[in-house]
Amino acid sequence: MSTADPDIEDVIAGVGPRLRSLRTERGTTLASLAETTGISLSTLSRLESGDRKPSLELLLPIARAHQIPLDELISAPPVEDPRVKSTPVRRDHVIIHPLTRRPGGMQAYKIVVDGGRREPDPRVHEGYEWLYVLNGRLRLVLGEHDIVMKPGEAAEFDTRVPHWFGSVDERPVEILSLFGPQGERMHVRAKPAES
Repeated sequence: MSTADPDIEDVIAGVGPRLRSLRTERGTTLASLAETTGISLSTLSRLESGDRKPSLELLLPIARAHQIPLDELISAPPVEDPRVKSTPVRRDHVIIHPLTRRPGGMQAYKIVVDGGRREPDPRVHEGYEWLYVLNGRLRLVLGEHDIVMKPGEAAEFDTRVPHWFGSVDERPVEILSLFGPQGERMHVRAKPAES
């Protein structure tokens, strides 16, 4: 005596609700789906309620009617855990929390700068950066500019321009940073200074 695979049973049990959800999302009635597929209204109703097991002969015309691949009816795509698990990195007076998990392309970081980083040491490198101040007051030295930023303010710049950022005083500063390769601009502009 063989027992059914629980995974297969779960997939089969999920087909009916998926069929009903798909049909209602598209605003299709059972009667109109029956007419399009040639499957009786009662059979479609029993499929959706789970009273009838799905078969290829029934699912293929339904998939064609909805213009979707058959596998969308059979199983929902697996959803991976969206949480980013990373280890913060400490460099001098800065703690960097990576917020993206894929290498290359656009990268996001939460950066906490402690009050000990107050002496400017501008650097240059390839890329483009966007900074948003979450807490504290940030001092940004960019080229000839020496700017103090408060929570809620943003800045963006080409990292080939000499730049440095740190705390204005002994209190830490928290910022959100998006960093991308040269040419990947973030399309967020700082509000122009009022004159």
